[in-house]
Amino acid sequence: MASRESAFVEITPQVLLKAYACGIFPMAESAEDPALYWIEPDMRGIIPLDGFHVPSRLARTVRTTRFTVHVNRDFEGIIDGCAEPKPDRSRTWINARIRRIYRALFDNGDCHTVEVYDGETLVGGLYGVSLGRAFFGESMFHHARDASKIALVHLVARLKAGGYRLLDTQFVTGHLKTFGAVEVPKHRYHRLLEEAVVGHADFFALPADRPVSGEEALAIVERV
Repeated sequence: MASRESAFVEITPQVLLKAYACGIFPMAESAEDPALYWIEPDMRGIIPLDGFHVPSRLARTVRTTRFTVHVNRDFEGIIDGCAEPKPDRSRTWINARIRRIYRALFDNGDCHTVEVYDGETLVGGLYGVSLGRAFFGESMFHHARDASKIALVHLVARLKAGGYRLLDTQFVTGHLKTFGAVEVPKHRYHRLLEEAVVGHADFFALPADRPVSGEEALAIVERV
C-alpha cells in the first residue's frame, strides 16, 4: 500500500521516525520526482537476527578479505553508491528530499552506515535507521564482489552485540533470502515492531573508532 506525499510538505526527522514506528517508510518514484510515497507493504521483509545465515563461501571471504569495515565515516559516499543505477534498475528512488531527510537523521545519530573499503577506496556498504531496538535497512551497494554482503554481516554482528531485536529489510529479494530473510504479514510485523521500538539498543556496542575484523563479526553472528 502506498500514499503520495506532496512535494511541498517538508518531512522532518521526527516525523520520519514516527512513521517508522508506525510501520511505514518513504520512497520516491525517481531522482527527478520531488514527491515522496509512504509505503506500507502487506508482506514485510525481515531478517531474524537469530536465524541469520552466512553461506560458507562468504564466511571464508569475511575472514580473509583484504577489505576493512568502518561505520559512519562517509554518509554521502554511501548514499551516492546506493543511488547509482543498477543492471536491474535504471532509475533510483533516492531523490534530493530523501538525501536531505536521511542526512538530517544521520547528523542526529538516528541513521547509520556500514562502509567497506579497499585501502582508502569505498567499495560497498549500506545505510539504515535505528529506532529503539529496531534497525530499518534502507539500501546497499557494491563496487567490488561481496562488498555489500560483507557490510551486511558486519551490520548483523553490530545489531546482535548491541541488543537489537528486529532487522527490517522492507522487501525480500533472492539475495536476502540466502541470509535467512523472510516475509511476514503486516499484522505479524506490527507485533514485532511494537516489541522492538521500545527499550534501548546500542549501535556502538562494537567499537566505531577502529575496524572490526571479520573474525570478530562472524563470532558474534554465529553466537546463539
